[in-house]
Amino acid sequence: MPLHPGSGEKEARRRLPVPGEPSLWVPRDSFPSTGQSPRHALSLVEDELLLDGNARQNLATFCTTWFEPETRYLMGLGLDRNLVDRDEYPQTSEIERRCVAMLAELWNAPSREEAVGCSTTGSSEACLLAGLALLWRWKSRAGSLQGPPNLVTGPVQVCWEKFCRYWEVELREIAMEPGKWVARPEEVLKRCDKNTIGVVCTLGLTFTGHYEPVEEVSAALARWEKEQGIEIPIHVDAASGGFVAPFIHPQLRWDFRNPKVVSINASGHKFGLAPLGLGWVLWREKSFLPRELTFSVRYLGGEVPTYGLTFSRPGSQVICQYYQFLRLGREGYRKILSECFAIAQFLASQLDGFECFQLVHQGDQGIPVVCWTLDPCCRLPFSLYDVADRLRTRGWLVPTYPLVPNCQQMIVQRAVIRPGFTMELAYLFVDDLKKTLSYLESHPPAAPLTQEELGMFTHGGR
Repeated sequence: MPLHPGSGEKEARRRLPVPGEPSLWVPRDSFPSTGQSPRHALSLVEDELLLDGNARQNLATFCTTWFEPETRYLMGLGLDRNLVDRDEYPQTSEIERRCVAMLAELWNAPSREEAVGCSTTGSSEACLLAGLALLWRWKSRAGSLQGPPNLVTGPVQVCWEKFCRYWEVELREIAMEPGKWVARPEEVLKRCDKNTIGVVCTLGLTFTGHYEPVEEVSAALARWEKEQGIEIPIHVDAASGGFVAPFIHPQLRWDFRNPKVVSINASGHKFGLAPLGLGWVLWREKSFLPRELTFSVRYLGGEVPTYGLTFSRPGSQVICQYYQFLRLGREGYRKILSECFAIAQFLASQLDGFECFQLVHQGDQGIPVVCWTLDPCCRLPFSLYDVADRLRTRGWLVPTYPLVPNCQQMIVQRAVIRPGFTMELAYLFVDDLKKTLSYLESHPPAAPLTQEELGMFTHGGR
């Protein structure tokens, strides 16, 4: 039967059979004139989702892809609770406050009572809020002498490019160099001046998994402030590392223990193990969140102070985050993440045994991410894009992309080891990788695939 009926039809339709029921005609791109039974509609949507990849085999995403049944139940329980409506749902609001207090303790804020923060839809929103706070505080410091503001960063996720473009801030991004994957203090200072609103350090680079040296940058900025008399604060983008370092690298001084660090963000839906759609942003004390960014809303039935780029949101993700804090505690997070690191280092050791690969990050001194590239000395007739394309036939989604300037000629692959990616899956992946390389060596492509031919990969998971 043809996909598109006669030319007289105003809308393109398709025929989807429902087992045991009469076949249905449904619109594909236009709004349906009539509805379906819940069962029919569910069947149609489920059929569409069959073509998505298997989340457990997605080595690209940082986001949590495995949940206990209790988490799924709590997600449903919070769907009708509007998180912003604090007057109507005071206990959901209280749960959010408790999570902020727990994070303030986890990130070593000088005072849990003085620290202030909130949940967001993800780390992208959290970063935009933190950037706005830096910008408004700089405006109050600079006064009439202010010039075009700038922000100094290492290799950052695209949300910081968005912030700078949306609010007309110059982005002074330190280029990545081969073997120098993170921003160094001396490179940070070279780019600072009286119009620098702040410095962003990333705890867990999206591209490779490395931690940036927050403590060293903080010390360098403290010395620079004494010499120049100019205050430049630090925001730590801990989207991935904020729920890793406290449990695996507790001695690493990346957080509010550094006096120059005024704000931190993290993704609850990454290694915080909450469902998709949750980020956190905290300021070390109320003075670092300008009053101008807080709004008072009265039309929800009570006076609700709010700051954020979004408004109405379900309380589900925050409720589930609180559940994970109670369920796991520090020891539970440590055990789960230790297993992730053990699997990452196993995978790195296996990849290191392939003559054609060079490791960029071994999943040890950073977040549990393994990153590798092809050894240029091997002169292989295929590219990493060919490897990724072949692995897809076995269900593996392996991100393959060029690094940022000045390393854009280096093409890498990355595997994020999340809870739910077991050692057995790691063995299966290595076996499939061996078979893939063997196949490509015996059946070399006429020309290596390019990124455009494979399909553009973008860094997501915020």
